[in-house]
Amino acid sequence: MDNHSEILAAVGKFSKHYENFPVASFLIPSANRFTIQLIYWFARTADDIADEGQMTIEKRIELLNQIKDEFNAALNQFSKIEFMNLLGKEVNLNNLSSKHFFNLLSAFSQDVVKKRYCDFQEILDYCSRSANPVGRLILEIFNYRSEELMLYSDKICTSLQLINFIQDTQIDIRKDRLYYPINELKEFAVQEEEFLSLGFNSLIKNLIKFNVNRAADLMNQGKPLIKYLKGRLAIEIKWTVLGGLEILKKIEKADYNVMAIRPKISKFDYSKIFLKSLLKL
Repeated sequence: MDNHSEILAAVGKFSKHYENFPVASFLIPSANRFTIQLIYWFARTADDIADEGQMTIEKRIELLNQIKDEFNAALNQFSKIEFMNLLGKEVNLNNLSSKHFFNLLSAFSQDVVKKRYCDFQEILDYCSRSANPVGRLILEIFNYRSEELMLYSDKICTSLQLINFIQDTQIDIRKDRLYYPINELKEFAVQEEEFLSLGFNSLIKNLIKFNVNRAADLMNQGKPLIKYLKGRLAIEIKWTVLGGLEILKKIEKADYNVMAIRPKISKFDYSKIFLKSLLKL
């Protein structure tokens, strides 16, 4: 199978993924939904190449570099992959910042080779490339381009990424990947070896609770974005925010033991959160 076929095969997997948030739901006008779906396909495809299957590190980097080259070509409609040309066309039509796509690829490439983070600043740097670009692209699609709104969006997206880290603690550990900063493990007197063996005690609980509270604080700092948005986009973003906070509530109810469970949002939860999103924040 050549690189183009492998990339296209990865594209086809996007619909099988569980998400904590609505991805271009019925709330998004159809004219914008296709663009958002293309962005999601791009991000999910690159993420799967970085994270799924049995490929070598070298092969993952090779394919991610290929995606980068194809995206570059697609901006001028020269990609060999029609999916990329469709994306390139939407980027140009909507005057989207191409740097956001390159930042996403940078984060996914980092995932292939980096397994530990020294401090929270390193985590924030990763989030600035792995999550924040998506929020900024959505704002650009709806022609919200002020830096103030972008910064609110960054808070929400960083929080969502942190929530996903906490939620996926077991999964990441099994991949020998740790998104809890090493200096914070030391601060909470948590032994890395015990953490990596999926142990759970009061020290680990305190560390996870600290991370849950930090993610909630960031989400609340980003909430003011919603009042600046209009129409169905405001409801969509509020739905996303409430979904993230619901996951944190589930982690709290589980006594922060993400070593034993992986909290998810059920269909009932989605419906309940949607109704809440129709109310004033």
